[in-house]
Amino acid sequence: MAMPLRQSIRVGTYLFEQKLRKREKFPLIVELEPLFACNLKCEGCGKIQHPAGILKQRMPVAQAVGAVLESGAPMVSIAGGEPLMHPQIDEIVRQLVARKKYVFLCTNALLLRKKLEKFTPSPYFAFAVHIDGLRERHDESVAKEGVFDEAVAAIKEAKRQGFRVTTNSTFFNTDTPQTIIEVLNFLNDDLQVDEMMISPAYAYEKAPDQEHFLGVEQTRELFKKAFSGGNRRRWRLNHSPLFLDFLEGKADFPCTAWAIPNYSLFGWQRPCYLMSDGYVPTYRQLVEETDWDKYGRGKDDRCANCMAHCGYEPTAVLATMGSLKESLRAVRETVQGNRG
Repeated sequence: MAMPLRQSIRVGTYLFEQKLRKREKFPLIVELEPLFACNLKCEGCGKIQHPAGILKQRMPVAQAVGAVLESGAPMVSIAGGEPLMHPQIDEIVRQLVARKKYVFLCTNALLLRKKLEKFTPSPYFAFAVHIDGLRERHDESVAKEGVFDEAVAAIKEAKRQGFRVTTNSTFFNTDTPQTIIEVLNFLNDDLQVDEMMISPAYAYEKAPDQEHFLGVEQTRELFKKAFSGGNRRRWRLNHSPLFLDFLEGKADFPCTAWAIPNYSLFGWQRPCYLMSDGYVPTYRQLVEETDWDKYGRGKDDRCANCMAHCGYEPTAVLATMGSLKESLRAVRETVQGNRG
């Protein structure tokens, strides 16, 4: 796990505090969507399917920051849509960083080089660029040529200016162990991004392309082969060891979607950003008024093939905290990742 040591200590302290307070449900990271508009039409995303009136809306700064503070989460992932299209996105980031929240701004990077001057490098801030494959594969997934080359150029420029840059890669049933290895080798060795997040594509109900999502067994086989030969230890993956075990079928967990809640223009989304069973205005209502026991694989048909980060990474983190052996393993891999 390549999470910076300072961030690891902060998150570990936060989790210990929740345990002392005997809180059963609490947020680990908030997925903040201050807009739904985007400058791409990716086949695996359904956010731009909203009506034109909704796509024109932009969340006020005070509302965005207030939601994060209400939740108490130590980390924030700002997505959308394309957050760099928000005219005050830099102010949202500035205010969250000033409160020492760890902020990841998710972007397709088409606007990144033009917007870099609006941001300031900080150990609390990183750009998270979406890269789904090498040039041909990535451009096909976002339905536009030239996006991969611009993303690579933007990553290089951001790193040159001193920003932390991470990546997020989603893999589909059209991927093979080799295509995964190729893109992660490129990001890890050639671009030398700070850390990488990976995710099996989940059958997001509003996505235009419903044919290429992965099933559970496909996911396990795919990652088991991709992780072989020492790749898993060598890559700077921003995941807990137990979540990586989960991806390749060495461990299994229930879903804890309440730990990575989604807040958008509509409010707190129930139960997660991939499924919409209504919205509530406060995080407390989300936690207390949602029947969490009815969600997850084996409980809701929509969850049957889900192995998404938003549901299972927090379960793996909590399982790590509950085991001395796994805690030591996570610390060891964090230290090794920071040395690398």
